[in-house]
Amino acid sequence: MPVRLRKFVGAIALFVLVSVWALLAMAVAQFPAIRDNSVLSVIYYVIAGLGWIVPAMPLVSWMSAR
Repeated sequence: MPVRLRKFVGAIALFVLVSVWALLAMAVAQFPAIRDNSVLSVIYYVIAGLGWIVPAMPLVSWMSAR
């Protein structure tokens, strides 16, 4: 696959990943256990905010492979 096409497909996949991740994170944030506890809420938002990086790393490395 040409590099330009691989980067285009990877960019679309990253956009989909971040969109789905954000929607799922917002839905899970509404669980009563997370919503009602401020300490648990902060911990959840830190994990959810940084958690999309783990599945994105293999995708980015695939995009940059030659």
